[in-house]
Amino acid sequence: MKKFLKTIRFDPSDTHVFENAAVSDEWAIPGGFLFAGDTEDTLSGKRKQAFNNGFLSLAQFGHSTFVSVAEIADETLDTLSGGLAQFFVTQMNAPSQEMALQAAKQELDFVCDMCQQVPINSVFAMRRFFDDEGQIREEFSIVDAPGAKPHARVWEVVED
Repeated sequence: MKKFLKTIRFDPSDTHVFENAAVSDEWAIPGGFLFAGDTEDTLSGKRKQAFNNGFLSLAQFGHSTFVSVAEIADETLDTLSGGLAQFFVTQMNAPSQEMALQAAKQELDFVCDMCQQVPINSVFAMRRFFDDEGQIREEFSIVDAPGAKPHARVWEVVED
């Protein structure tokens, strides 16, 4: 078994900020390739939101703000690579099925490597941006669970 990313939805906000919001529990990748032809000037609205912090689901190709780490079977990875390769051919105009499959496997391997040392159920967020040379960059962070950090004491109950 390997580890991979699955979409997670804490509230309905993704349905408001993304054109196509992913459903919870779909396998996901960063998906920055979707914006390969974009510049800061060409992005706006919901597409810009997807660029800024949307992970790409591999079921409906929708976006999700957060993903969590889960175990995945090798057979499932094979199925996902075939589906992503088909997406590359039909939606991204890949020159051949063979090249599309190679690119899909690279995308999936990147996610497996990213998740390898991270505990199951860890939640990731992402920030995507253009660097000074106009290249797309992605930064990933693990989101701390609520209550993971101590809170300052606001009230103290004193008996009369």
